[in-house]
Amino acid sequence: MKVAVRTLCEFAARKGDLDFRYTPAPTAEEGIAGHQSVQARRGYGYESEYLLTGECQGLQLSGRADLYNLHKGLLEEIKTHRGDLSRIREHQRALHRAQLRAYGALLCRQEGRQKLELSLVYYDTVRDKESAVTETATAEELWQELEALCNAFRDWAEQEERHREQRDEHLASLRFPFPDFRAGQRQLAETVYRNAVQSRRLLLEAPTGLGKTLGTLFPALMALPTAKQDRLFYLTCRNTARQLAVSAVKALRAAQQEPGHWPLRTLELVSKDDACEHPDKACHGDSCPLARGFFDRLPEARAEAVQVREPLTRERLATIAAGHDICPYFLAQEMARWCDVVVADVNRMFDQSALLHALVQQNQWRASLLVDEAHNLVDRARGMYSVRLDQQRLLRVKRGAPKVLKGPLNRVARAWQELVREQEGAGAQPVFLEQLPIRLLPALQGLISGLTDYLADNPPDLSLQELLFESVAFLKLAEQFGDHSLCEFHRSGRGRASVTIQNLVPADYLAPRFASLASVLLFSATLTPGVYHRDLLGLPEDTRFTSLPSPFRADQLQVQFTPHISTRKPDRQASLSPIAALIARQFRERPGHYLAFFSSFDYLKQVADALATEAPDVPQRRQLPGMDQHARQDFLAGFQSPRPAVAFAVLGGVFSEGIDLPGDQLIGAFVATLGLPPFDPWHDILKDRLEQRFGAGYDYTYRIPGLQKVAQAAGRVIRTPEDQGVIWLIDDRFLQPANRAMLPGWWFET
Repeated sequence: MKVAVRTLCEFAARKGDLDFRYTPAPTAEEGIAGHQSVQARRGYGYESEYLLTGECQGLQLSGRADLYNLHKGLLEEIKTHRGDLSRIREHQRALHRAQLRAYGALLCRQEGRQKLELSLVYYDTVRDKESAVTETATAEELWQELEALCNAFRDWAEQEERHREQRDEHLASLRFPFPDFRAGQRQLAETVYRNAVQSRRLLLEAPTGLGKTLGTLFPALMALPTAKQDRLFYLTCRNTARQLAVSAVKALRAAQQEPGHWPLRTLELVSKDDACEHPDKACHGDSCPLARGFFDRLPEARAEAVQVREPLTRERLATIAAGHDICPYFLAQEMARWCDVVVADVNRMFDQSALLHALVQQNQWRASLLVDEAHNLVDRARGMYSVRLDQQRLLRVKRGAPKVLKGPLNRVARAWQELVREQEGAGAQPVFLEQLPIRLLPALQGLISGLTDYLADNPPDLSLQELLFESVAFLKLAEQFGDHSLCEFHRSGRGRASVTIQNLVPADYLAPRFASLASVLLFSATLTPGVYHRDLLGLPEDTRFTSLPSPFRADQLQVQFTPHISTRKPDRQASLSPIAALIARQFRERPGHYLAFFSSFDYLKQVADALATEAPDVPQRRQLPGMDQHARQDFLAGFQSPRPAVAFAVLGGVFSEGIDLPGDQLIGAFVATLGLPPFDPWHDILKDRLEQRFGAGYDYTYRIPGLQKVAQAAGRVIRTPEDQGVIWLIDDRFLQPANRAMLPGWWFET
């Protein structure tokens, strides 16, 4: 079995407590730059990224040592950090040393050396300072240590090899859980399978009603052995979609000849907030009992978890973790290394500290990626690489802060005051800065160091933690600031300023993530045009776009236009009565459940009020701002009532996608406006940036995002081959060829 040295050490050399005290780590980019900086200054005689391979106890080991000097007999391993070196915990140092000595053992055997000088170099990326821990070791003692690590891993490795063989054997003859495919689902499955085995990138527009969850998971699993892929990641933008994927895996297991021998390991990754048993405690052994001795008890919990045939959901992992007194959240992180299928949110692959991306890189996995509801990924990714810094949070913390933090807090407060003075004439409107606030950045770095030191030695303090995380996140993005992002200053009152780094083009951050994967499939009911998603997400030029035929017929849906109604902002007031009359007429002609979508809560209220005045006989209910989960469920429950009504909702909100209302639960929708984002200074800048980069500023900023919202909202009407319904597109601009071309083609097929 092939094993990376780092994986071997993380499995066999970690002992003691979990310890995630507040030691800000360098970004991946800083880490790479730090390694390069140290390597560049070494000069003659040094080789960097020195490839080491060898066999030990039946394991094929490999890794790359950071620096090797043949003439000095010196092997160096670089570890980057930020701030006080003493904050690197003992369990981390022990792991670093084990990795260096494992490299040393391989080097001695590979080069025929009898002894070797080993140097663990800690490089502070902020201070540009090296701190080295050096020792000399013989080849014999290094090899004995490596053998001990390999002996600890060997039984596990043999188990993993058997598991892989059994997994691939079962997947090659995987049974579909139903007697036949739905209409169009076979074509979907064939497309997914080909994409995986050919190691391609594909944007797949698969209309509602195909059964996309099972229609993508089933062929992607079948392709794993043929494509020689190690892992399958099924990522979603919503919790409900994640649950559908887990249910699909359960259905596949139940359909096999011997479900009890189902070898596929499936993990559902949830957020820390959902999994943490002690949210009031910090993640280290001095605070949380489930962190104390975590790595000592992990092997037994891990051994139990890999034997579970059902998906490792949050509930199942919590039960296993409780039996071993360890943290269920970090048990899930560990199981991500050993599960064949991981079902998770998109941030697990794409955000700045994405677990799955790190594991792919470390283990050189050939991983297959499926992303459901991929039309949301542009906005989600923009959010992952945007961060806001609040003056008010700083001032609130400053009032009750411990004395030792007064100095760094005051320096940041003064930097805020200078920034506010510089923008004194800006008023209440946002100001877009040409460069980041330079004086604020070093003050933030000093604050981070102070907060880190304090929180490492004192009980958890939520307000200080939040300020630390906000400051670290801001500095990380500040270090990568470029034309893909925008800096916005806003002041709503005294002490209420904010600075936001807003990402505009996530492609620059996501491109390396896609490049690391063996195959990529992004699918949704609304991905037209594919080039928009390819460009903004950073997919390669050879990414294909395929749109599958809808299983529905045009005669199931009446699409109605309103050539004499304008919903442009100057025409909104004049549109209220005609829209209310249209809704009333449709409801009276065919009573039933309808959804009426509007661009804002204000516009929604105005039309709903007009309908209540002009047609009080038409029952209605309204989406309200900030509805909690219970209120949302009540709103949806209304569609099952025998008393029909018109439900008013916001276009692009929680009720315009991801809800299933088949049959008489929904027989029609009214969509007022094209869903275009506001024509404001922020979107003007976005349009200019996208025009400069892609030559499609207006379409990429306004037309495509807006009409995707329309198609998603209207897509609530026809959910099954038996449904019949009507869609009213309320705005004369829907008839313009460029806009109509963005709507689903099957609506207009003859």
